[in-house]
Amino acid sequence: MARLTAISGLGGKLPAAFLLEAHGKRLLLDLGEGPEPGIFPDLSQIGTVDAICLSHSHLDHTGALHLASEIGNPPIYATAMTFLGIGLDVATERRCRVIPDFGHAEIEGVPVILGRCGHAPGGVWFHFPVDGGILYTGDWSVESLLLPFDTPPRAALMVTDASYGDRDISLSDQISVIIRAARTGCVLPVPSGGRGPEMALALFAAGLETRVCPQVRREIETLIARPGLIADASKERLAAYLRSQSDGVQAWHPSDIIIAAEANGEAGVSAQLVGRIDDGFRFIFSSHVPHGTPAARLIAQKRAEWLPWNVHPRRHDVLHLADVTNARDVIPVFVKPDDMPFLAEKLGNRLRLEKTTELLPAEA
Repeated sequence: MARLTAISGLGGKLPAAFLLEAHGKRLLLDLGEGPEPGIFPDLSQIGTVDAICLSHSHLDHTGALHLASEIGNPPIYATAMTFLGIGLDVATERRCRVIPDFGHAEIEGVPVILGRCGHAPGGVWFHFPVDGGILYTGDWSVESLLLPFDTPPRAALMVTDASYGDRDISLSDQISVIIRAARTGCVLPVPSGGRGPEMALALFAAGLETRVCPQVRREIETLIARPGLIADASKERLAAYLRSQSDGVQAWHPSDIIIAAEANGEAGVSAQLVGRIDDGFRFIFSSHVPHGTPAARLIAQKRAEWLPWNVHPRRHDVLHLADVTNARDVIPVFVKPDDMPFLAEKLGNRLRLEKTTELLPAEA
């Protein structure tokens, strides 16, 4: 019998942490912080685990790794890009175990199938072929202009990112809105390891001259250089974009279209430019906006806009994946129940909101 327990991430936009017990092993799927700063999973009742499995590098999935001593300092399994994104050196950190972006592997003897999630470079979903199959998606998207999404196998239980709840607008429509809004100059804050390269490519394809901060430029160079992350055609388009950029560091101007980390103006070039907002810089935020961040303050003061850019599944994407995987039980996570009434109605008796779900071999 396999058991899945939501330590954190069920019932709202909360840090990811899910405990899978299968094949006599205890695997913690993600260990995040936030999105509000300083919010961590409660690990006090977990006990020792055999491994931590990271779906991707974003803080809400990895930001609590410093708490690993509370659960026995187990080995950490992630892709090479995820380790790079969180700053762990696989050559020197003895706990690091590199897994592929796609294909079959083992985690402490537990078989797993992996696939690219379309959300972050090196991000993966995990499929454990036990008791009919257990799929943990982490964050995912089928709309990325750069990052592929691999369709998972069938699974009796699907734990799925449903961050947007009932939102169903397409990324292409959102891009059209942002292109119109950005033409006269703006700052577009983005998360590290996130939508920066994709946003640069979309605006470049629309004929807009954009500039990227050093962090986003490095991410573009990594996507071009590393095999298997994006398609060759996308590499060629990104390379063409880089050729359009001026060499060297130049001053930022309010008339520029600037794509800059970090997402909510808390660090990096976006934070520097928040400090210069009185010089005429205009901000368009597009990520989840945690309370207490510069983004939240500026939006509340009507000194900045918020326009969405999908990096998570829409309502019909979640429903489609549930059908494709033939999931009997579906646990939507990272979303409040009040934000997904239509999704919940469509899932019907497949919807599961209990903290713990058990799968019996006889049910597979």
